[in-house]
Amino acid sequence: MAFENITEKIQAVFKNLRGKGKLSEKDVQQAMREVRLALLEADVSYRVVKDFINKITERAIGSEVLQSLTPGQQVIKIVHDEMAQLMGGTQSKINVASKPPTVVMMVGLQGSGKTTTSAKLARYLKKLGRSPLLTACDVYRPAAIKQLQVLGEQLNIPVFSLGDKQNPVDIARGAKSMAEKNGHDLVILDTAGRLHVDEELMSELEEIKKACHPEEILLVVDAMTGQDAVNVAEKFNQSLGLDGVVLTKLDGDTRGGAALSVKAVTGKPIKFAGMGEKLDALEAFHPERMASRILGMGDVLTLIEKAQATVDLQKTQELERKLRQNEFTFEDYLEQIQQMQKMGPLDQLLDMIPGMGKVKGLQGLEINEKDIKHVEAIIRAMTLQERRKPEIINGSRRKRIAVGSGTSIQDVNRTIKQFEQMQKMMKQFTQLQSSGKAGKKALSKMPFFK
Repeated sequence: MAFENITEKIQAVFKNLRGKGKLSEKDVQQAMREVRLALLEADVSYRVVKDFINKITERAIGSEVLQSLTPGQQVIKIVHDEMAQLMGGTQSKINVASKPPTVVMMVGLQGSGKTTTSAKLARYLKKLGRSPLLTACDVYRPAAIKQLQVLGEQLNIPVFSLGDKQNPVDIARGAKSMAEKNGHDLVILDTAGRLHVDEELMSELEEIKKACHPEEILLVVDAMTGQDAVNVAEKFNQSLGLDGVVLTKLDGDTRGGAALSVKAVTGKPIKFAGMGEKLDALEAFHPERMASRILGMGDVLTLIEKAQATVDLQKTQELERKLRQNEFTFEDYLEQIQQMQKMGPLDQLLDMIPGMGKVKGLQGLEINEKDIKHVEAIIRAMTLQERRKPEIINGSRRKRIAVGSGTSIQDVNRTIKQFEQMQKMMKQFTQLQSSGKAGKKALSKMPFFK
């Protein structure tokens, strides 16, 4: 996750604050110094950090905080609220035309993930009942048109193209006209990018804007470029007048400074975040939820939404029965990791559960496509008794399973260990459910529970 370093450092500050019965002004200032360093190391704009810390300090040294029974918790709440405000406060939605079609113009530098993001957005809005038409306006980058057509075919979404010899302005006009005739209420323009901001690029984008009058101009920026992403946003906003930003690769090992800086610097909200390479890995950006994730408080609401979109209720009820009767088997394990995989990377899901991201023994529990195939082969090579009673799998059985599945003994050992880790995680969920943490209602909608 992009904010891992910030999260670890700020959680250490929070732990120290919670450990104090009373807070002094000096305690608050020391804590804010640590938070400031964490943000600067994450490549957040210096001016943004300065304003952010000043606002928190001003609120945190008030008498109602320092003299309260839980001053540490009060300061933490202030940090959360101010961080959410820093990123926009509330979710900012797509502007919709009073008369269809709504035109969304995707802009950005080459390599930011604009074409893929255009397809992801089309998929996302199609799920919400829209009828999108993707438009290939990038006639300069080799294979850009083909890439969009392939993505459109995968998603069963039509792509409008006039080839790479036509003027992008005419292509955009033609797409809007076709949408009006064929009943598409949404046109997404995948425009060309450059390796840097230049006059030629901006002139073309301004022409497309004049021709199509888009309701939404979204800048796609790569979060991995850090502070440069904010500088790019500023330049595009000055030339085009942006309506919002889409941050891509926010799931990568990045410092995350762009997410915390872009709204404050440009005044334009982050509307979507790319959380992976798959076409379903685009999330609406909720500032308050992202603030919770950054501060290590989890994001149960997003987790519920993911679960509701993928969970099979009948299978979940049957699994609940098995859990109650301690009958969780290797077949159940395989089914669950396949179901969880549909919801996204496991480490991201754990980060959404308050307190679960750092549970001992669960760090690094990540299963990819290759792992799934290995696990499935290994489980299929087990006898029915072995699947139901993993404790009987001794050395000789492991060797036989490895040969039968075409894997190694190390792979078998790893699968058994992961199965045990999953059981551990389920015990954690059960404990959370019985104690009421994270809300029984929230947990009841997760894949493991009814």
